[in-house]
Amino acid sequence: MAKVTVSLDAELVVEVMVLSGVGSPQDAVELVVRDYIARGHRTEARTAARDDALREVDGKPRDTQG
Repeated sequence: MAKVTVSLDAELVVEVMVLSGVGSPQDAVELVVRDYIARGHRTEARTAARDDALREVDGKPRDTQG
């Protein structure tokens, strides 16, 4: 996999290291980025499931009230 070098504020990286409990700056930032991506995928899955359920409700014929 290709690697990318990014410059970050040292205080930001230290905060990430403390919150994640990881001793390596590289590993800590990578962990946060992977978590962010995973959360995005979970959100997309929940949103898609809700949209599918709404389509099923909207697609059903409605009873006429008389």
